[in-house]
Amino acid sequence: MDRPIIGGFDWGANASCVAAALWPEQIGGLVSYASYDIIDIQEQTHAFAPSLERICWYQHLFQSKRGYECLTKSRRELCRILWNEWSPDWKFDEATYNRSAAAFENPDFVDVVIHNYRHMLGNEAGDPALQHFEDILVQKPKITIPSVTLDGTTDPLKPGGTKAHAPLFSGRHEHLTVTSGHNLPQEAPHVFAEAVLKVHEWLSKKDI
Repeated sequence: MDRPIIGGFDWGANASCVAAALWPEQIGGLVSYASYDIIDIQEQTHAFAPSLERICWYQHLFQSKRGYECLTKSRRELCRILWNEWSPDWKFDEATYNRSAAAFENPDFVDVVIHNYRHMLGNEAGDPALQHFEDILVQKPKITIPSVTLDGTTDPLKPGGTKAHAPLFSGRHEHLTVTSGHNLPQEAPHVFAEAVLKVHEWLSKKDI
């Protein structure tokens, strides 16, 4: 059975990069928005530039009971604000937003989101059973499988892009910069699909 190509952006890229770093023998290739998207919890406990701290206001909000209440009561409104801020040139319609917003009604949505951001900033413990994986990831293991990584030019969460992550990819690797905001798979779906097809072509030709 052929090994799968995995990929994603934001939390999907987090998960895909972690899987690629920990279990490369089970994965054929990777497509990742924002390159080496494995969260460094220790780094996250320190301040970033004020311009980026301003963009990450929601992460600070979610550290408090007030943030939990805000997300619980106003998840659709809050997430729409984030969509607009993260992808300033993307003119999505109501139907597009509603398809994603349906997931916000999952009964675990608020608890999962809040725990993620509290854990990421070092304010809440993770699962002790998974600590050995965290110990590996903190060492920034290189991703050895064939990978295409992507950046969006208008994404305020990634100022300057992530091209500098290239040394963390030791297999065949190509980095692309695209006219897009944060939600590149929906803003420029053809680009993301072409990246997947490119990795597939590399694998089919064994040109890795």
